[in-house]
Amino acid sequence: MSGCEHLVVVTGMSGAGKSTALHALEDLGFFCVDNMPPPVAGATLVALGGAGVSRVAFGIDVRVRSFVDGIGQLLDSVGDVASKVDVLFLDAADASLLRRFSSTRRPHPLSTVSAGSNEAPAVLDGIMIEREKLAPLRARATHVVDTSRLSVHELRRRVLKQFGADVGGAPRMRLRIVSFGFKYGPPADADLVFDVRFLKNPYFEDDLRELTGKDEPVRRFVLGEKDSTELLWHVLSLLEFCIPRYEQEGKSYLTVAIGCTGGRHRSVALAETIAAQLRGKMGGSVDLAHRDVDRVTMDRESEPGGSQS
Repeated sequence: MSGCEHLVVVTGMSGAGKSTALHALEDLGFFCVDNMPPPVAGATLVALGGAGVSRVAFGIDVRVRSFVDGIGQLLDSVGDVASKVDVLFLDAADASLLRRFSSTRRPHPLSTVSAGSNEAPAVLDGIMIEREKLAPLRARATHVVDTSRLSVHELRRRVLKQFGADVGGAPRMRLRIVSFGFKYGPPADADLVFDVRFLKNPYFEDDLRELTGKDEPVRRFVLGEKDSTELLWHVLSLLEFCIPRYEQEGKSYLTVAIGCTGGRHRSVALAETIAAQLRGKMGGSVDLAHRDVDRVTMDRESEPGGSQS
């Protein structure tokens, strides 16, 4: 029977941060399903496993209502279709939960029914009923996180640390190196931008003008400069310092843009070199793109002094 390698059941008190935890798991490559009814969880895992999905996260809480009592049976049964099962239970003090419901002005899931039912019409009463319903599940949790004093960013870091790069081979933050030409504008999604227009320009060399930074003669020309060597050292040192700290902060991707005038020579050669060196340290999590290397410019020769690079 097909199944998945790792299932994480995210549950806990309403307002304790389940959505934040699921978003963090999704960024780690987990296929996340919120409000999963336990009776269909096994079949869903089989279907996902058959589709090649190896890591799955289910969000289950009191909004599932009548299915809550079936979570215990779910955990007993998923062992047949999931190689590893973790239960992440998010908790918080009553005062913290009350404050969060007050700030969002949203009702508690168990305080929205009519006063004549067995459920409670007040937020605090809803919290008490929810604790009672979830007590058996909390006892079976493999990870319990009290979010009373955690910000959403701190909770995200906790989840990434627990299920991230050093656990089960989950992917690291995605790094993207992009070369571009300033004459076309910097990439809108760039997190870090390096301007390399101060380097000697291959465009003014007749035998290099029609080549690009991917060609060996241009690479030798650009990288043979002392300023290029020093620039590479500074850029790589900065990235090696920043990247693990961005990961620790919970950032799931980082775009580094290298720009020259036209995006054909200097920026391309440097982006190729930077990506190659970082791949040696980060494995396959480094992407490389040359945004403007093949762009055709009708006015290239008409610009004063030439502006391609």
